[in-house]
Amino acid sequence: NTALVRADVSRLPFSSGSIDAVHAGAALHCWPSPSNAIAEISRILRSGGVFVGSTFLRYTSSTPWIIRPFRERVMQSYNYLTEEEIEEVCTNSGLTNFSKKVQRSFIMFSAQKP
Repeated sequence: NTALVRADVSRLPFSSGSIDAVHAGAALHCWPSPSNAIAEISRILRSGGVFVGSTFLRYTSSTPWIIRPFRERVMQSYNYLTEEEIEEVCTNSGLTNFSKKVQRSFIMFSAQKP
């Protein structure tokens, strides 16, 4: 059984521990508070549930240091994170087994509720 639901990521209309998987495609940078959103996703995931997401990055580990301040200024209207920050937010929200694939300034990642 599959149900597709459109909802405010900061107030998901599901009981705690009731969802098998959450997918957020190219969305994280648009959320007002990615850390609150991922905590809410973690809340609704059942044990063994998976969060799969993708988003654009502020910069990557391979971005030259001289370009990083420019990217910071240009991208101020969104909440672009680094790959390290995304992993940290997932971990701080109680998610484990973080894995990622980065292509240029785009990241695809997954994390699991233990």
